Amino acid sequence: MIFVQRFLSGFIFSFPSLAFASVAAAPAPVFGGLVQVILALVLVIAAIAGSAWLMRRFGPTQMGPGSAMRVLGGVMIGQRERLVLVEVGDTWLIVGVAPGQVAAVHTMPRPLHTEQAAQSFANQPGFGDWLKEAWRKRGGT
Repeated sequence: MIFVQRFLSGFIFSFPSLAFASVAAAPAPVFGGLVQVILALVLVIAAIAGSAWLMRRFGPTQMGPGSAMRVLGGVMIGQRERLVLVEVGDTWLIVGVAPGQVAAVHTMPRPLHTEQAAQSFANQPGFGDWLKEAWRKRGGT
């Protein structure tokens, strides 16, 4: 009998998985894993929003209305080619833009009547004002 006990105890302890088979493993908490995933997702979204804010705040910007150069308009002339009208001081440039290439097509002095047209355009209401007015007319508050 002692021999059998020693044999079985030696056999059981030589395989640790059999020795602790009677101890039931506690199930892993599912809620903790879910909280970790949600926190990681919030962290990633916050990092994306923070990066976008930093790029907007400190990144390359277009020149404002008081600058010496501004883009007045453009038109597509092909799948990847376009003509752009640029105002530099008192000169208008028509620039051809293609992948990997920018070339001046034509140069001319700024017409005098453009300032009057720009003033009349600036006095028009913006899109937000137009949308509010349309909403009000439709019966919204």
